[in-house]
Amino acid sequence: MKITATVITLNEEHNIADALSSLSWADEIIVVDSESRDRTVEIAQGFTDRVFVRSWPGYSAQKNFAAEQSENDWIFSLDADERISKELALAIQQLKGGPEPESAAYEMSRLTFYLGRWIKHSGWRPDYKRRLYHRKRARWHGDYVHETLEADGRVGRLSGDLLHYTVRDASEHHLRMDRYTTLSAQQAYSLGKRASILSLLVLPCFVFLRSYILKLGFFDGLPGLAIARFAAHYEFLKNLKLWEMGMKREE
Repeated sequence: MKITATVITLNEEHNIADALSSLSWADEIIVVDSESRDRTVEIAQGFTDRVFVRSWPGYSAQKNFAAEQSENDWIFSLDADERISKELALAIQQLKGGPEPESAAYEMSRLTFYLGRWIKHSGWRPDYKRRLYHRKRARWHGDYVHETLEADGRVGRLSGDLLHYTVRDASEHHLRMDRYTTLSAQQAYSLGKRASILSLLVLPCFVFLRSYILKLGFFDGLPGLAIARFAAHYEFLKNLKLWEMGMKREE
């Protein structure tokens, strides 16, 4: 069993070296860059000669393209702001040393570092992600955001954490939210969904209470409060943009 690790990037010079360093167990590393304007490509080329630069077609399309370039059928898809923990690397190596897996894909828990601490609640834990898969039995889907790996067959689970070093500070979180809410609204609009006064007034409040109270976000201290507050604003902004799309359509 040989595994190719794939990473898609855009302006990730502050992340890419640590991400690729955690992939020392991989038989091949492929980086697909979306025309970065920083040193991402240069840094990546220090780890692998399999670096592709192409325009951005969307998350799923970019990840599927990366898998198609692989010399192996087994793929591990890693985001640039993620790292493979020692425990997860060991679990993968043990899998590689055994017989050919019957599962079409594998998931593992993701542990996120946010505002100076590891988040154990707030709806961010447990957070299982499918990342290891056989490319002939699984494929990425989703045109806008929140791409998902759909597997044709059993999905196994590996021990060890996928370490997620998300936004570096509150400012970056706020800036990233603007982009993702636009993509999320576009996806919802394409599916025929429309915003309402109810979705603008009630849903943000519900999202806050779910994250901070029902998902025990208060145990995560101030970062837990920030997560709940940002989640509520995300819901409001997404629905506001969805409402704007509907209004422009009617004009």
